[in-house]
Amino acid sequence: MVKITDNEAIICETLLEQYLDKSEPVINPVKLLFTGVGERDVYNITAPFEDEGEIVIAGRVESRDSEHSEIMFFVERYDAWVPREGMPKLTLQDPFYTRIGEEIVLGGVEVYPHPTNDGALAWRTVMYKGKRLQDLTLFFTGPNGMKDLRIAEIHDGSIAMFTRPQGEKGGRGKIGFTQLASLAELTIERIEETPLLKDQFIEAEWGGANDLHLLSNGMIGILGHIASFDEAENRHYYPMVFVLDPRTGDYSDIELIAVRDRFLPGVAKRKDLIDVVFSGGLVRKEDGTADLYAGISDAEAHRITIPDPFLKFEALEVRV
Repeated sequence: MVKITDNEAIICETLLEQYLDKSEPVINPVKLLFTGVGERDVYNITAPFEDEGEIVIAGRVESRDSEHSEIMFFVERYDAWVPREGMPKLTLQDPFYTRIGEEIVLGGVEVYPHPTNDGALAWRTVMYKGKRLQDLTLFFTGPNGMKDLRIAEIHDGSIAMFTRPQGEKGGRGKIGFTQLASLAELTIERIEETPLLKDQFIEAEWGGANDLHLLSNGMIGILGHIASFDEAENRHYYPMVFVLDPRTGDYSDIELIAVRDRFLPGVAKRKDLIDVVFSGGLVRKEDGTADLYAGISDAEAHRITIPDPFLKFEALEVRV
């Protein structure tokens, strides 16, 4: 039964059991080949998007033994993705993409020295905008310590904003939601006062939004991740989805849409990252399927084709 109320936090173990019980088909697994980056890895990619009539992917480019990365932009040439000429290189991690009005919004995670803990690093989300990638300029720097800040324009022209505080408010990381009248309301104060969605994660687990989709009935489809540690401190990241109705605030329970072994075999940055699938983006297709683009084990970028996870929600009648 499809529902978007009566929420409850479902642990990763149960979500995994539910996903495996459904036995949903996964087809056409592909490991994306990136060239022109030397010995560095490309992972945690966006889904392909259009810029000046050309299809582009943004990816995190990083040496296997480092956390210092940059975002680069790639175009497909034959069977490989190559760096696009004339593009900015941003000293950021984990790119994301959307459009607000006539402008591209491209964001990522900025890593910087921790202000109080010598030798440690801290992070925050930053966003750039411009009518084309060549014109990107920094327009917003988010709160210190917050990854996975996402925005999207919805049907009435307002801005849906999903946050992910950690610490006293969010624990290891929980999702918040609010609406902004315009980008002018995107401020650290509005982010910090955004209420959390209740009963999505238990305290030992965490997650965030990665890619937002405006559905035909006005609901927002959220592609994200949910994650946990096992007893050996190995990380387990799963691609998940839920939907939210911005008119009522109702939202569905989290569902997994893939697991690591649905993708092709590959390498990992470290042993504790083998079971990591980081949702990058989803391309919905007219045949009822969707291409899921993901970072794999903090070392590679893959794609699989799955049933469109938002179709069943798009068929719902919603209150206006």
